[in-house]
Amino acid sequence: MAAKFEIKTGASGQFHFNLKAGNGETIGKSEMYSSTSAMENGIASVKKNAPDAPVVEV
Repeated sequence: MAAKFEIKTGASGQFHFNLKAGNGETIGKSEMYSSTSAMENGIASVKKNAPDAPVVEV
C-alpha cells in the first residue's frame, strides 16, 4: 500500500490519523481514539482490511 498514515492529536488530547495517498492528498480520516495503542489498532485494521474494501466516492 503506497498510502501513509499521518498521526495527529486533537485539542481534547485524543488521537486520530489521516490516511494519505502517495501524492500527499488525504483520502481518509479516522475516528478519535482515547489512547495511542487504540489508534495503532485502528491503523492495523486499515492496513489489513483496506485492500479488500469497496471504493465509494462522496
